[in-house]
Amino acid sequence: MDLAARLRTARLYLVSGARPRPFLDAALRGGVELSKLRLTDAEDDAVLGAARDFRAACDDHGALFLLNDRPDLAVRAGADGVHLGQDDAPVAAARETVGPDRLVGLSTHTPAQVDAAAGVDYIGVGPVAATPTKPGRPAVGLELVAHAAAHATVPFFAIGGMDPALTRQAAAAGATRVAVVRAIADAEDPETAARALRAALEEPRGTA
Repeated sequence: MDLAARLRTARLYLVSGARPRPFLDAALRGGVELSKLRLTDAEDDAVLGAARDFRAACDDHGALFLLNDRPDLAVRAGADGVHLGQDDAPVAAARETVGPDRLVGLSTHTPAQVDAAAGVDYIGVGPVAATPTKPGRPAVGLELVAHAAAHATVPFFAIGGMDPALTRQAAAAGATRVAVVRAIADAEDPETAARALRAALEEPRGTA
């Protein structure tokens, strides 16, 4: 199965800084299918070092591994793709760097950005709720989730404050995928936290 096909089946996306292997294994056992390493302002060697653990853990659990912001390092790390913000490298330039087979994702925060997303394999939609991981960025609410459900032309992940309760609301608004940070990263038991998020995502609409 190619990477794009695997992406389409993925429902739970973990975004995290550098983490020890036991944490990654627990989250992946709990149902995380896509894991992204996000290290802001870190040296290249530090990113690549952390990426080795992510790559190995994702391989062992059959999950996808993405890197944030840096298409060049995504290639060097053997990642399955790169995720871009609106102010990062242009999508076309990132695609040229990572090639046609790796994944390219893009954050979106407005209906216009959702509608304009082109040349990417998926989009992130949010932040649904205000979150300290994105200080200063206002929450977009469930309205943008509903807009993406109606208009997005690629798979989308609702992101931003996604605990089980908000995940249920996002699913009711049309999301079939969520990306999470603190709900798993700050949990005492990452595996149980991941399972709870999967259950919350599936409750309103079933698993189809």
